[in-house]
Amino acid sequence: MPDTEQHKPETGHPAERWTPIHGQPYRSVPYRPARMPADESLARAAELAERMRQRRTVRQFSPDPVPPQVVRDAIACAATAPSGAHQQPWTFVLVQDPEVRRLIREAAEHEERISYDGRLGEEWLAALRPLGTDEVKPHLTDAPALIVVFQQRYWLGEDGTKHKHYYVDESVGIAVGMLLSALHLSGLAALVHTPSPMRFLSQVLGRPENEKAFAVIPVGYPAPDCEVPDLVRKSLDQVLVEV
Repeated sequence: MPDTEQHKPETGHPAERWTPIHGQPYRSVPYRPARMPADESLARAAELAERMRQRRTVRQFSPDPVPPQVVRDAIACAATAPSGAHQQPWTFVLVQDPEVRRLIREAAEHEERISYDGRLGEEWLAALRPLGTDEVKPHLTDAPALIVVFQQRYWLGEDGTKHKHYYVDESVGIAVGMLLSALHLSGLAALVHTPSPMRFLSQVLGRPENEKAFAVIPVGYPAPDCEVPDLVRKSLDQVLVEV
């Protein structure tokens, strides 16, 4: 075997298209990635932590286009997330068409006006107040791309039989977290927008009945005059418990 092949971990069959494995017997493949030296691991972890500390949620976007392949690769990273029973219950819809983004903004602002006019309740509005948000959502049309994430509640067999997915919320939530990290580490800014209810997204994007909207993620570069809320993250000792 050539040297270039010796250190590639065997992780399955990346060239094959995924098909449901529901009910199939267990099978395994070798997984033996090279172990990273401790000093390199420490250096990478410290660098990653520092880069992620610089991540901020952005609501003011430049209209400048972003390389579509960067966004596709970030979605590909998200799609490697672990999922309940390896059912991968997610769909990522990349929206770049200006008219579709306009329709999404129009529908989202309609729902947001109802929410801010009373549907949210005072406690939730008080929690949002330090963020400076309101019912106007220019990021949905200013950002050059939107990633609309859908969760698949079930999948259909070839005979039309419905099969339940498991741990859907947890699985899709992990994938979205990985997506945000990949976008940030690729030099792009993002925002997780969750208008409620979100049924309009299925209608605007023509998604099937088994899919439910999970989040809208505007993606782009921060506007030249971009500002973010003056916030402080919890320190490590406030979030970490070691036993």
